[in-house]
Amino acid sequence: MSVPRPVDAADEQRGEEILDVFETAFGELSTADPAAFRVKFRKMAASAFAFYRGTACLFYRDLEQTRAESRAAGPYLDERTGRVWIHGDLHAENFGTYMDATGRLVFNVNDFDEAYIGPFTWDLKRFAASLSLIGHTKALSDEVITELVEIYAGSYRERIHALATGAKDDEVPPFTLDTAQGPLLAALRSARSRTRFALLDSMTEIRDYERRFAPGAGAIELDAATRYKILAAFDGYLETLPESSLNRPDSYRVKDVIGRRGVGIGSAGLPSYNILLEGGSDALENDVVIYLKQAQSPAAARHIPDRAVREYFQHEGHRTVISQRALQAHADPWLGWTELGGAGQLVAEVSPYAVDLDWSELDDPEEIAEVVADLGRATATMHAAADDESGHSLVPFSTERAIDAAIAADEDGFGALLVDFAHSYGARARADHQIFVDLFRNGRLDRRAAPLVL
Repeated sequence: MSVPRPVDAADEQRGEEILDVFETAFGELSTADPAAFRVKFRKMAASAFAFYRGTACLFYRDLEQTRAESRAAGPYLDERTGRVWIHGDLHAENFGTYMDATGRLVFNVNDFDEAYIGPFTWDLKRFAASLSLIGHTKALSDEVITELVEIYAGSYRERIHALATGAKDDEVPPFTLDTAQGPLLAALRSARSRTRFALLDSMTEIRDYERRFAPGAGAIELDAATRYKILAAFDGYLETLPESSLNRPDSYRVKDVIGRRGVGIGSAGLPSYNILLEGGSDALENDVVIYLKQAQSPAAARHIPDRAVREYFQHEGHRTVISQRALQAHADPWLGWTELGGAGQLVAEVSPYAVDLDWSELDDPEEIAEVVADLGRATATMHAAADDESGHSLVPFSTERAIDAAIAADEDGFGALLVDFAHSYGARARADHQIFVDLFRNGRLDRRAAPLVL
């Protein structure tokens, strides 16, 4: 029998803080679907990085606590750089491929569910801490982790400066099949090798000469009333698409609808639906699957008391889509929003061309350094995209110029800021993970329940 780990007063206090944050962030959903959250928490228990991925709520609570204690916004932040469009959950695994509205495969930042308006350094700190956690997983020394964070900071700084000083498109190209190298190119090639037919074959079947969703594999059959509500929400979604997407009305003929329930780290307990559409032609292999998912309030929003930002968005689905369109040039042409049961919904394609960056095969520090440099450039390009030229009034100034000027005021301190945070918060997350595992094992994540017996 294993000997229980002794719990000191500091761990006990931190455990209570984690429980309080979880209750605020997940309480309502976990009460509605406790089974989904047991799956979510078990996935988070697998590693410190998995725990970190699932606890943006705790991360921003800690940032807010530090800010309140120091009574300062933080270095490099002013009335402009503290109010830019941010990704909100920029960790090392939120990068991958997608096919943009022009039909081009691009490697870039992905997953914009947590996007909001806030300090640009929040994105950089969240990424830096995730890099520290990955470094520990791969048994990299503190010195190597420091070098990697410095490389990320330097590449970000270099690209922001280039964009701020008017670099031409060919000087700062996106990561495509023609420009990417190493693991980024490998991800793009993997995406290119995939087909829509293979995706459809894994989710659907042909019945009476028409494609329908196949039963099983997590699919939930819908009753007539629910199906009617989904189709009404779908009609509302069509009104949010840009005119350029509506080039063939038949593309949006609904063939089938099924329900799904999210059980991943980020979507536990959220009801979602898949909709099968005719696609770009009558050929069955060109059918398209889109998903409709309830959007949630971003973790960062709880710590940004900006009424103008809150009132800018109709609901969380609208926020997610507007944020992604602002941060991602040539976003998914199927990206839109709607409402269902009074809740905002995100709608997007289940794309066959989405391939995430695979960190499991990245072990050589030199290769990791090359990847990290590219991710720094991608982060800078994302921040620069959403400003006065993006068509949205929330950020009415040049983001890249504002950030460039702020960093220029203290060049030497910029990398050091991220390095210090990477090590300190990485250590905090590793300790929190162990506390979380103990809370979960002893049934304390649901204070109303007895310890879970399997």
